Amino acid sequence: MTVYPFIEAERAAGHRVKRACQLLKVSRSAYYDNHPARGDREPSQRAQQDAELTKAIVEVFDDSRGTYGSPRVHAELAAAGRSHSRKRIARLMSAAGLRGREPKRWKTTTVPDPAAQAVADAIMRDFTVDAAAVNSRWCGDITYIATWEGWFYLATVIDIASRRIVGWVTADHLRTDLVEAALRNACESRRPPTGVIFHSDRGCQYTSQQFATAAGHLGVRLSVGRKGQCWDNAVSESFFATIKAELVDRRSWPTRAGLHTAIFDWIEGWYNTRRRHSSLGYLSPEEFERRGCQVEFELA
Repeated sequence: MTVYPFIEAERAAGHRVKRACQLLKVSRSAYYDNHPARGDREPSQRAQQDAELTKAIVEVFDDSRGTYGSPRVHAELAAAGRSHSRKRIARLMSAAGLRGREPKRWKTTTVPDPAAQAVADAIMRDFTVDAAAVNSRWCGDITYIATWEGWFYLATVIDIASRRIVGWVTADHLRTDLVEAALRNACESRRPPTGVIFHSDRGCQYTSQQFATAAGHLGVRLSVGRKGQCWDNAVSESFFATIKAELVDRRSWPTRAGLHTAIFDWIEGWYNTRRRHSSLGYLSPEEFERRGCQVEFELA
């Protein structure tokens, strides 16, 4: 039953609409939106602007593959020359039922080698972004993904300065060949100077003699975090949380080949080139490197 006649009766008796709405537990905006005379009036200018802005928000959200929250939508619209407050965008996204994908908390799956040779930590949790320092410090790790055909493993190499994925490989095994191939891939694509640091956890693949020998031949200096300290490799852990939230965990994967293709499209066609990264002042890794300088982190 509509509450409109009761509110009108209160109003006719000289009582305030606000008080009547409170007693009947309806908002004043809902009352006025459903007022019979409403159909004879044009939507307000603000309502028209909100409708137009919501359309633009939906386009950005869909273009992000349904992953962007209000901060990244705000950054995308700002880059297009549209000046709106982040709170307004968040409000309109909520009203439209749009919600970004949030990474889950991660847990370490490192299997250390107790006989591994000691390697110093050359990063010490310094993950500062700086386009001038590209190709000087890398980090990497391995994650596993379930498919109907069995486990599938992804090894990555990330440029700490720009958060760009500079090397990656997938395989159906966890042998040292996997991480060696990812490092070789990075060196072939980036041609870094001799002495570029590669930082990892204490997984047996990264502390093996095979990997140390390969790194030496490539001119790469190895760095290893402390035992049981996942935050020592936080950039890699954060990337895996992102790719799982935005790609892997959104559907099932019947084949390893199909998953590999999806990962390629996500990394090379989205993450490196277009996805806005909060630690880069909401620029993509590619744009951050192209600008070649520090960026302003507070967007208007």
